[in-house]
Amino acid sequence: MPPIPTLGQDKNPRGIPKAPFIANVEEYIGGPDGDVEGPLKEFQDAIAKYRYMDGSLTQRRKALEDKIPDIRKTLQMVEFLKQRRDRKQKADDQEDDLEEDDENSDGAKKPLTTTFELNDTLFAEAQLDDTDTVYLWLGANVMLSYEIPEAITLLRSKLDAAETSLKTAIEDLEFVREQLTVMEVNTARMYNWDVKRRRERRSAEEAAKREKES
Repeated sequence: MPPIPTLGQDKNPRGIPKAPFIANVEEYIGGPDGDVEGPLKEFQDAIAKYRYMDGSLTQRRKALEDKIPDIRKTLQMVEFLKQRRDRKQKADDQEDDLEEDDENSDGAKKPLTTTFELNDTLFAEAQLDDTDTVYLWLGANVMLSYEIPEAITLLRSKLDAAETSLKTAIEDLEFVREQLTVMEVNTARMYNWDVKRRRERRSAEEAAKREKES
């Protein structure tokens, strides 16, 4: 992320600069006659950059919150297919051992009837035969086939990575909003200090003028 010139070297683990709290405005600008226009402009630039980070992180958080349930559902479905295949394999092994046709194993041989989504409001019914292979969308109109164990490993790694990314995005978003608040407070304090300084100077000038006239 872009550096913020008014900030120091302190950063969070992802490199987002920390905003210092300006406790003494006069000391920060270099004395009672210091210029506030430059620091105020830098504060506004910092606030704009923090707001940009806020927007980017908010979008990232929403994207991950939409993506994680899809990955989790896909993983659950592939795990279900694996369990179904394993049950069928176990039933076949028992059938071979007994050398007879067990009617109770027919349920494992029947195709799986399910529904799949065509769009947000339209679903269709389909029958799934037992399979050792699934096809996964990888994005950018790319779909690849995977053996079921390989697909489970891939989906679990993607789910872990997405959940970790969501956690860091939330942490960064909270951090950025804290720094944004600090910079807004700094801006308000410096502006109010300058208003007070101008008022005191004007009062002093008027007093000096009256004294001179008298």
